Amino acid sequence: MLGILKYFKESFEELKNHVSWPSFNEGLELTVLVAVFSLIFSLIIWALDSVFSRIIKEYFNLIN
Repeated sequence: MLGILKYFKESFEELKNHVSWPSFNEGLELTVLVAVFSLIFSLIIWALDSVFSRIIKEYFNLIN
């Protein structure tokens, strides 16, 4: 149990003293960038899924 407490204490100290955190504006810009790319990527995946779904549907209609 003491090992776990030591681990958390050392991790907290590392985050507090040795990590260089981005500024608020830089963090905000990066967050917006990730959100935009996530939206674009999800739209691409949705489009591909729709196309493949239609292809499979047409294939099964053709063989019936």
